[in-house]
Amino acid sequence: MKDFLLIFREDMKKRGWDQVDFTYVIGDAYVDHPSFGPAIISRVLESEGYKVGIIAQPDWRNPESINVFGEPRLGFLISAGNMDSMVNHYSVSKKRRSRDFFTPGGVMGKRPDHATVVYGNLIRRTYKQKPVIIGGIEASLRRMAHYDYWDDCLKRSVLLDSQADIISYGMGEKSIVEIADALNSGIPADEITFVKGTVYKSKNLDHLYDYLTLPSYEEMLRDKLNYARSFYIQYCNTDAFSGKCLVEPYPDHTYIVQNPMSAPLTTEEMDRVYALPYMRTYHPCYEKDGGIDAIKEVKFSLISNRGCYGGCNFCALTFHQGRIIQARSHESILAEAELIISDPEFKGYIHDVGGPTANFRKPACQKQLKRGVCTNRQCLFPKPCPNLEIDHSDYLELLRKLRTMPGVKKVFIRSGIRFDYIMADTDDTFFREMCEHHISGQLKVAPEHISDTVLKTLGKPENSVYRTFCKKYAAINKKLGKPQYLVPYLMSSHPGSTLNEAIELAEYLRDNHLSPEQVQDFYPTPSTISTCMYYTGVDPRTMKPVFVEHNPHGKAMQRALIQYKNPKNYELVHEALEQAHRRDLIGFDKKCLIRPRNNNDSSFRKPENSRDKKSKRPSTQAEKKYGISFDKYDSIQNSIRNQEKSKGSKRKKHIK
Repeated sequence: MKDFLLIFREDMKKRGWDQVDFTYVIGDAYVDHPSFGPAIISRVLESEGYKVGIIAQPDWRNPESINVFGEPRLGFLISAGNMDSMVNHYSVSKKRRSRDFFTPGGVMGKRPDHATVVYGNLIRRTYKQKPVIIGGIEASLRRMAHYDYWDDCLKRSVLLDSQADIISYGMGEKSIVEIADALNSGIPADEITFVKGTVYKSKNLDHLYDYLTLPSYEEMLRDKLNYARSFYIQYCNTDAFSGKCLVEPYPDHTYIVQNPMSAPLTTEEMDRVYALPYMRTYHPCYEKDGGIDAIKEVKFSLISNRGCYGGCNFCALTFHQGRIIQARSHESILAEAELIISDPEFKGYIHDVGGPTANFRKPACQKQLKRGVCTNRQCLFPKPCPNLEIDHSDYLELLRKLRTMPGVKKVFIRSGIRFDYIMADTDDTFFREMCEHHISGQLKVAPEHISDTVLKTLGKPENSVYRTFCKKYAAINKKLGKPQYLVPYLMSSHPGSTLNEAIELAEYLRDNHLSPEQVQDFYPTPSTISTCMYYTGVDPRTMKPVFVEHNPHGKAMQRALIQYKNPKNYELVHEALEQAHRRDLIGFDKKCLIRPRNNNDSSFRKPENSRDKKSKRPSTQAEKKYGISFDKYDSIQNSIRNQEKSKGSKRKKHIK
């Protein structure tokens, strides 16, 4: 019978179970939808015959909260949820967020900070020897020593701090089944050292061969550059085909051992995962509390792929999903679309068809599935690799099938698209059809910045690529007769960005008449190259110094410059321009970002260069017409206004 998995003790009686095989403790509320990691892992285990009970958002202050199903037969699973608990709780300014979209009614505070660690220790209070396996995005990206932005320190592997036995990192469908089968066959948790996509503890290295030893935790604490070196070794070994086993030493002859990543799922394997009997919504017990907001964005969306070879330095996908694209078949996606269409709440609009990058539907080149990804070069950055296979035909065919399904009015693309990949395609068919059928007034893209200096540290293409994309986008829409716009995602304070680059971005926005409503400050989340730059001050690939803005006030100035038109940002923008010696951008000329503090007269704009006698700006006109300087003219105008204000009369329109 298709139903939700167990979350109450009474559910065991309904199914006639005396004991569950695994108790799954999660930081989110229970949502049984394939966009939620815990739903996938629990359904995969269920499909293999294992009994899973879910404890969602237990009270971490009460040890009894993890005893809902009693002692599990095989062990405990832990996931902090679909997000790192610290990102879920805090903004980049480290202020507590007001809503948790993965909690009933959006109530904040239903999970602890560093949830994986807290849940692990909660379980260990009662179950000293029971196997504990941690996974999900939080454990996956903290699997080795990592910089923690919120505590501003280098932390140990989460495996040690949580007292768990194994980390199942990455997406986990393969590794979790292998772990379950090993435990079910009677193998102790501390002997499960052979599963790809896992991290474990060991007291010796006698069982290993062909491995790389990272700098020890103590060495990294002594010198940040050792962390940069360690991180780059890890970065070069995230591939399932070419990656080696990594060893990170700790005191007392303790080693954290990372096995190579699990092999990417084949199309058939992905299809099986997404065909499992998900209920596709949150558990009905949450209805009384207002439901789960997070379901709204994904309920009528389709995941078509995994992985990303885009190589953005601020993104952790390389460490979590890997760089090899994995895609579902058209048949699998169309079958899920049928389920969406049959939903009574469906209004005819499929909100998204994509993944980390919507327009990637196959590996970058054929050799990746045989020898893995290149360790010393990227597929798209700084230029597209000559071996890159650029082809939108499969994705385009999928979109055409979806938009012609009965009951579908519109199919949108809201996942990120790589505009540089589109520009590298000599066939404009996808670009044209995307504009014609899959956009509703605006397309969101992520150039992130326009300074080539910053774009280099971001791992994004040169600004010229984005400018060319904008022109082509405008031309296609003009030909289609559609008044559609681009909405650029921009990032402030990324490593490499000084005030000069922030001002360069502000001038670009001015010249293109753009006023971003949303700006993302760089957020140093675990396991990204950009975070390593932020912590160490060097690019781990070259070990060359990189400017990093750590001062909160400096970060605020960079952010304010992107939104310089906002009156609330005036003082910060003024200070930034003064500090960067760019007073030429303070004035009344159309090239200026803000006006002077003590003169708000917009009747005339002061020239960019008052010595430019060839200019037709107001100063020259005043001199020619009245034989006086602009300053004298402005003084007379102010005097007249003051006199008229005191008399309460209308302003005179000429000078006698």
